[in-house]
Amino acid sequence: MLNININILDPSLKKHTRLGMFIERSLIARMVLFFIAILGMCMLIGDGILTPAISVLSAMDGIRGPFPEFSKSLVEALSAFVLVLFLLQKYGTARVSFMFSPIMGLWTLTTPIVGIYNIIHHYPTIFKAISPHYIYRFFSTNGHQGWLLLNGMVLCITGSEALFADLGHFNRPSIQIAFLSCIYPSLVLTYAGQTAYLIQNPNDHDDGFFKFIPTKIYWPMFVIAYSAAIVASQSLITATFSVIKQSVVLDYFPRIKIVHTSSNNEGQVYSPETNYTLMLLCVAVILIFGDGKEIGNAFGVVILVMLITTQLLTLVMIVIWRVPLILVALFSLIFLTMEGVYVSSVFTKIKEGGWIPFAISLILAFIMFVWFYGRQRKMEYELTHKIDLDRLKVLLSDPGIQRVPGLCFFYTNIQDGFTPVLGHYINNMRSIHKVTVFTTLRYLLVPKVSPNERFAVKRLALKGVYGCLIQYGYADSLNLQGDFVSQIICSLQNHIMHENPQEDQEMVDLNEAQHAIVVHVRGKTRFHINKNCTRFDRFMLSFYEFLHGNCRSGIPTLGVPLPRRIEVGMLYEA
Repeated sequence: MLNININILDPSLKKHTRLGMFIERSLIARMVLFFIAILGMCMLIGDGILTPAISVLSAMDGIRGPFPEFSKSLVEALSAFVLVLFLLQKYGTARVSFMFSPIMGLWTLTTPIVGIYNIIHHYPTIFKAISPHYIYRFFSTNGHQGWLLLNGMVLCITGSEALFADLGHFNRPSIQIAFLSCIYPSLVLTYAGQTAYLIQNPNDHDDGFFKFIPTKIYWPMFVIAYSAAIVASQSLITATFSVIKQSVVLDYFPRIKIVHTSSNNEGQVYSPETNYTLMLLCVAVILIFGDGKEIGNAFGVVILVMLITTQLLTLVMIVIWRVPLILVALFSLIFLTMEGVYVSSVFTKIKEGGWIPFAISLILAFIMFVWFYGRQRKMEYELTHKIDLDRLKVLLSDPGIQRVPGLCFFYTNIQDGFTPVLGHYINNMRSIHKVTVFTTLRYLLVPKVSPNERFAVKRLALKGVYGCLIQYGYADSLNLQGDFVSQIICSLQNHIMHENPQEDQEMVDLNEAQHAIVVHVRGKTRFHINKNCTRFDRFMLSFYEFLHGNCRSGIPTLGVPLPRRIEVGMLYEA
């Protein structure tokens, strides 16, 4: 889902169709798409909060069958304690999966066996329920009540909306094979067995799972179910990490720490801040909304994620894949109708807990929108006031500007020019180092960048002024001291020798600058919100500055000692 929800907003996509051209040109259409995509993402993140809560709570509630004296408060407290296992996420998807896979293997093997047992003993012809005849009969008999019952059936399919997000952690064939050969048959047999039991024991509907387990194997199945619930509580969290990580990369979410737990798979990530926040929110949901029914109603609302995914996939089929319209119409008619009916039923539970995911989603969506708005305003200012090479020549031609000894790495994120901070720095400091290297960092979706592709250097037609592009992968360790600086100097010297082998003085200047002093200069910008700003801008940009002041730096940890760092502050006119 994530790849569809976010990347479709990328303006670099080609305008393959008239619809694509309309979306590209229409501001309203793009804003509507942006809102839908953000809402879908936030609903999935909210799902990552509700899934652990309802999984662990429902499994732990099974202990009240043989021990009715266990109060609900005790069950809630034990469930909240179990969620401390969020701490295991720091070991990465591969290790967590290896640790939990035997549990899930037992779960997918034992529950369908119990289901088959119940089918044989209670209702061997249960699979006739698949017939459309009984679907029609159900709705014709129950009418409006049958439509309302759909909101409970949604819980049988929730979780599948995370399959797309799991693509960051596992490849497509592994997900398809695991789901079609193992998970899906196991679920069908388990649900069929529960249904067969409930047909003969309709009064046990409040605890359909643990009641349909035979007494002799109750405790082994309780241990397996409880362990599997713990695994389920962790599974959607990995999808949440993927959503957050891609949002950060695309600059739709405040920057947080992202740790790559695999040197081979770029999608396997871990975020400490996200993990601990989810843990606290999950515990809060259990302790505040301990009633499993209320959390279940909230959990059902995530069917909206599937509806949003279908809408955006339809758009991708038209704009990008250019699928024949008749096939698009057939796909949309089937899935949008089916999901729309479920969504309409689930919405009747908004007052009974369904508002929880909406509240979470709106808070997250607001944060993302404010961040996106602030970043867009900052980008517009920088592109409007950027320093080009001609402007830099004029600044350096001023006789009052001194060229001080040393080597300066001046960081800029603008490819076709220089950050406005450069003009601010020169005009106020009235100096610039004899050798200044304007450095841009580029993150690539590979584990490591080969040494011969890491640096791209060039001369900028000004004495002692160079450009340098540093490329790095997610498993690279950036340390711009010592050998790293020497490698850049070596690359510059090779570049100079290749262009002008007679330029001995320039080579001498580089060596002298390196041995004199090496400093790293980066800008630290803020918006100046004055009285002329609209109330909307005042509120949005003030909150953006709050987010910006509390998030991580956009420049990765470079290993530069504090005495060698210089931050140049500048106020951008809002």
